[in-house]
Amino acid sequence: MSKLFVVPTPIGNLRDITYRAVEVLGSAGLILAEDTRQAAKLLSHYKINTPVLSHHMFNEHRTVEAICARILSGTSIALISDAGTPGISDPGFLLVRSCIEKGIEVETLPGASAFLPALVNSGLPCERFCFEGFLPPKKGRNKRIAPLADESRTMIFYESPYRLVRTLEDLAAILGADRRASVSRELTKIYEETVRGTLESLAAHYREHTPKGEIVIIVAGRK
Repeated sequence: MSKLFVVPTPIGNLRDITYRAVEVLGSAGLILAEDTRQAAKLLSHYKINTPVLSHHMFNEHRTVEAICARILSGTSIALISDAGTPGISDPGFLLVRSCIEKGIEVETLPGASAFLPALVNSGLPCERFCFEGFLPPKKGRNKRIAPLADESRTMIFYESPYRLVRTLEDLAAILGADRRASVSRELTKIYEETVRGTLESLAAHYREHTPKGEIVIIVAGRK
């Protein structure tokens, strides 16, 4: 029976993919990719020749019905994002929900995700945590952060290197300058780095050392 496969892909190191994920990508009738150019690098590395179609946040509302129809007609489709698990701060939720509503089987494979290694590597408590994803780039940032002042669980944020210092400063202003935190960047890549300290010290560090790469911020909950 045809189905939708949600397939995690490496967040940096191309070897961080499961045997099963490679098998699914090779046997599916179609791969939906957030960026076909990025997908081509992975698929070429593993000699996967499955046809690829663009599926991203700017076209998913227009294409979801046609994709569901294609699965219902007998084509198994694999969904991938640029890196990590689709649906986690990446396109995927809308298609998964639509498939479920139409009775299409959805199978999500386990695999890479940036926040888990960053969380464990932070040294902060990780038995209970909350994922906040990306904060709004401009309007509404403080409104999102303010309710987290009393959050007792460890908090996880994704951020662009261009907004990292501002985000650390905003978090420090609302959660407290001495709140423990860590910043992980370039996970699984050659220049992987995790810097630990307070929100204030981390902001100061990255004012002096311009960050590059994808960023995961881990912040301790309120004691």
